[in-house]
Amino acid sequence: MLIGVIIGSTRQPRACPQIAQFIVDTIRSSNDYRSLAQKPVLKLIDLASWNLPMYDESHVPSLIEHYSDYDHEHTKLWSQEVQKCDGFIFVTPQYNWGYPAALKNAIDYLFNEWKGKPAVVATYGGHGGSKCNEQLTVVLNGLRMKPTESKILLSFPDRETFTKAAQGIDLCLSTSSTECIWEADKVQVETAFAELAKLLLETPSTK
Repeated sequence: MLIGVIIGSTRQPRACPQIAQFIVDTIRSSNDYRSLAQKPVLKLIDLASWNLPMYDESHVPSLIEHYSDYDHEHTKLWSQEVQKCDGFIFVTPQYNWGYPAALKNAIDYLFNEWKGKPAVVATYGGHGGSKCNEQLTVVLNGLRMKPTESKILLSFPDRETFTKAAQGIDLCLSTSSTECIWEADKVQVETAFAELAKLLLETPSTK
């Protein structure tokens, strides 16, 4: 099984890649992951690298049954990338109580590639990105995905850390460090993954 860990921020500098890596490392070191007979692969998918233009397809995505029916090569490649995955973890900052336009744009390119697949919403910000988390969960439900009831909401402990994150400075998120700012929040990640793993086992593959 393959879990796509989507890095939902494209601005430079940014903290999203190191936060996504923190989530991946936390999962890999968790008892739930280690106990799985068949461990899913966690693959980072960086939207900044994909650099998708604003949605430019001529057809409604829900009517597309095969990637070859899209107009543009970038959409065909994006479709194939998402289709590979059995489930997802969306990692995103909160922007003005919402989530980045680049993430919404990437989501809106497709429909059937997302449909029916389980997903975790992981957000971060001054208050954990709760508003953003709620909004993205609603969108995933609209895509007929299966978002977990368990959420990951990572709050910056102070203004100094928030400023470092905005500047892309290393937040010292190593899972082996007891000084990790989110040491106590690892349980959120582990709980959400355990639910995701259960949903993955219950969901028939669409590959």
